[in-house]
Amino acid sequence: MYAQSKSSAGPRRTGYNRPVPTRLRMGLVMRRDMEFGELGDVEGALRAEGVGLAPISTGDASLITGGVTVLATATATDIVEGRLKGLVVPGGSQDEAGLAAVRSLIDLARAHDLLVIAFADGVAVAAESFGVTVEAQGALFKDGKTTLLNERAQLSAAIGAL
Repeated sequence: MYAQSKSSAGPRRTGYNRPVPTRLRMGLVMRRDMEFGELGDVEGALRAEGVGLAPISTGDASLITGGVTVLATATATDIVEGRLKGLVVPGGSQDEAGLAAVRSLIDLARAHDLLVIAFADGVAVAAESFGVTVEAQGALFKDGKTTLLNERAQLSAAIGAL
Protein backbone atom coordinates (compact mmCIF):
# COMPACT_ATOMS: atom_id res chain seq x y z
CA MET A 1 0.00 0.00 0.00
CA TYR A 2 2.80 2.45 0.81
CA ALA A 3 4.56 1.52 -2.40
CA GLN A 4 1.70 3.02 -4.39
CA SER A 5 1.91 6.43 -2.72
CA LYS A 6 4.25 9.09 -4.03
CA SER A 7 5.94 9.42 -0.65
CA SER A 8 8.78 7.02 -0.02
CA ALA A 9 8.23 7.15 3.71
CA GLY A 10 6.02 4.80 5.65
CA PRO A 11 3.52 5.90 8.26
CA ARG A 12 4.46 8.92 10.36
CA ARG A 13 4.95 8.56 14.08
CA THR A 14 2.46 10.57 16.05
CA GLY A 15 2.17 11.11 19.76
CA TYR A 16 5.80 10.57 20.67
CA ASN A 17 7.42 12.88 23.18
CA ARG A 18 9.46 15.66 21.70
CA PRO A 19 12.05 17.33 23.89
CA VAL A 20 11.04 20.64 25.40
CA PRO A 21 12.91 23.53 23.77
CA THR A 22 15.57 25.07 25.98
CA ARG A 23 14.41 28.41 27.41
CA LEU A 24 17.42 29.10 29.56
CA ARG A 25 20.83 27.62 30.29
CA MET A 26 21.98 27.05 33.85
CA GLY A 27 25.26 25.81 35.23
CA LEU A 28 25.20 22.51 37.14
CA VAL A 29 27.90 22.41 39.82
CA MET A 30 29.54 18.99 39.53
CA ARG A 31 30.30 17.58 42.98
CA ARG A 32 31.59 14.21 44.05
CA ASP A 33 28.65 12.02 45.16
CA MET A 34 26.10 14.47 43.70
CA GLU A 35 22.65 14.12 45.22
CA PHE A 36 19.40 16.05 45.22
CA GLY A 37 18.00 14.81 48.55
CA GLU A 38 14.43 13.64 48.86
CA LEU A 39 13.45 15.43 45.64
CA GLY A 40 15.24 12.68 43.72
CA ASP A 41 16.88 13.29 40.36
CA VAL A 42 15.67 16.79 39.49
CA GLU A 43 17.60 17.05 36.23
CA GLY A 44 14.65 15.60 34.32
CA ALA A 45 12.23 18.01 36.01
CA LEU A 46 14.45 20.95 35.09
CA ARG A 47 14.76 19.80 31.48
CA ALA A 48 10.98 19.35 31.30
CA GLU A 49 10.65 23.05 32.18
CA GLY A 50 13.05 24.06 29.41
CA VAL A 51 16.23 24.38 31.45
CA GLY A 52 19.43 23.29 29.72
CA LEU A 53 22.11 22.15 32.18
CA ALA A 54 25.78 22.90 31.56
CA PRO A 55 28.10 21.03 33.95
CA ILE A 56 30.73 23.13 35.73
CA SER A 57 33.67 21.28 37.25
CA THR A 58 34.80 21.84 40.82
CA GLY A 59 37.85 19.61 40.38
CA ASP A 60 38.98 16.51 38.55
CA ALA A 61 37.16 14.12 40.89
CA SER A 62 33.82 15.78 40.24
CA LEU A 63 33.88 14.85 36.57
CA ILE A 64 33.09 11.18 37.24
CA THR A 65 29.54 10.63 38.45
CA GLY A 66 28.09 7.17 38.89
CA GLY A 67 30.85 5.63 36.79
CA VAL A 68 30.15 8.02 33.90
CA THR A 69 32.66 10.67 32.90
CA VAL A 70 30.98 14.03 32.38
CA LEU A 71 32.74 16.72 30.39
CA ALA A 72 32.40 20.24 31.73
CA THR A 73 30.66 22.48 29.20
CA ALA A 74 30.67 25.68 31.26
CA THR A 75 33.12 27.60 33.43
CA ALA A 76 33.04 30.49 35.86
CA THR A 77 33.72 32.77 32.87
CA ASP A 78 30.27 31.84 31.52
CA ILE A 79 28.74 33.23 34.72
CA VAL A 80 30.70 36.47 34.44
CA GLU A 81 29.93 36.96 30.74
CA GLY A 82 26.19 36.26 31.14
CA ARG A 83 25.99 33.01 29.16
CA LEU A 84 24.31 31.29 32.13
CA LYS A 85 21.05 32.41 33.71
CA GLY A 86 21.54 30.53 36.95
CA LEU A 87 23.39 27.92 38.96
CA VAL A 88 22.15 24.54 40.20
CA VAL A 89 23.96 23.34 43.35
CA PRO A 90 23.37 19.71 44.33
CA GLY A 91 24.49 18.19 47.59
CA GLY A 92 27.73 16.25 47.66
CA SER A 93 30.87 15.39 49.54
CA GLN A 94 32.20 17.99 51.92
CA ASP A 95 35.97 17.96 51.24
CA GLU A 96 37.48 21.40 51.80
CA ALA A 97 38.85 21.97 48.30
CA GLY A 98 35.59 21.03 46.59
CA LEU A 99 33.50 23.00 49.08
CA ALA A 100 35.66 26.10 48.54
CA ALA A 101 35.11 25.79 44.77
CA VAL A 102 31.34 25.45 45.27
CA ARG A 103 31.26 28.51 47.53
CA SER A 104 33.23 30.57 45.02
CA LEU A 105 30.79 29.65 42.23
CA ILE A 106 27.80 30.55 44.42
CA ASP A 107 29.41 33.87 45.40
CA LEU A 108 30.14 34.61 41.75
CA ALA A 109 26.54 33.84 40.76
CA ARG A 110 25.21 36.01 43.61
CA ALA A 111 27.51 38.88 42.60
CA HIS A 112 26.07 38.75 39.06
CA ASP A 113 22.43 38.52 40.26
CA LEU A 114 21.91 35.01 38.93
CA LEU A 115 19.33 32.56 40.15
CA VAL A 116 20.77 29.86 42.45
CA ILE A 117 18.87 26.61 43.04
CA ALA A 118 20.33 24.37 45.75
CA PHE A 119 19.45 20.86 46.90
CA ALA A 120 20.24 18.63 49.90
CA ASP A 121 23.31 19.91 51.78
CA GLY A 122 23.91 22.43 48.99
CA VAL A 123 21.00 24.43 50.49
CA ALA A 124 23.03 25.19 53.64
CA VAL A 125 26.09 26.17 51.59
CA ALA A 126 24.06 28.52 49.37
CA ALA A 127 22.09 29.94 52.31
CA GLU A 128 25.36 30.78 54.06
CA SER A 129 26.53 32.70 50.99
CA PHE A 130 23.23 34.60 50.82
CA GLY A 131 23.28 35.33 54.57
CA VAL A 132 20.05 33.50 55.43
CA THR A 133 19.11 30.39 57.38
CA VAL A 134 17.16 27.79 55.42
CA GLU A 135 16.14 24.23 56.20
CA ALA A 136 14.50 22.55 53.20
CA GLN A 137 15.07 19.83 50.62
CA GLY A 138 15.69 22.52 48.04
CA ALA A 139 15.74 26.29 47.84
CA LEU A 140 15.72 28.92 45.14
CA PHE A 141 17.67 32.12 45.81
CA LYS A 142 17.00 35.18 43.62
CA ASP A 143 16.91 38.95 44.16
CA GLY A 144 17.34 38.65 47.93
CA LYS A 145 14.35 36.30 48.18
CA THR A 146 14.37 32.63 49.14
CA THR A 147 11.77 30.15 47.91
CA LEU A 148 11.63 26.78 49.65
CA LEU A 149 11.30 23.71 47.46
CA ASN A 150 10.15 20.65 49.41
CA GLU A 151 8.28 18.95 46.54
CA ARG A 152 8.91 18.47 42.83
CA ALA A 153 5.69 20.35 42.05
CA GLN A 154 7.07 23.42 43.84
CA LEU A 155 10.27 23.13 41.80
CA SER A 156 8.34 22.90 38.52
CA ALA A 157 6.14 25.87 39.45
CA ALA A 158 9.14 28.02 40.44
CA ILE A 159 11.08 27.20 37.26
CA GLY A 160 8.00 27.61 35.08
CA ALA A 161 7.53 31.14 36.47
CA LEU A 162 10.98 32.25 35.30
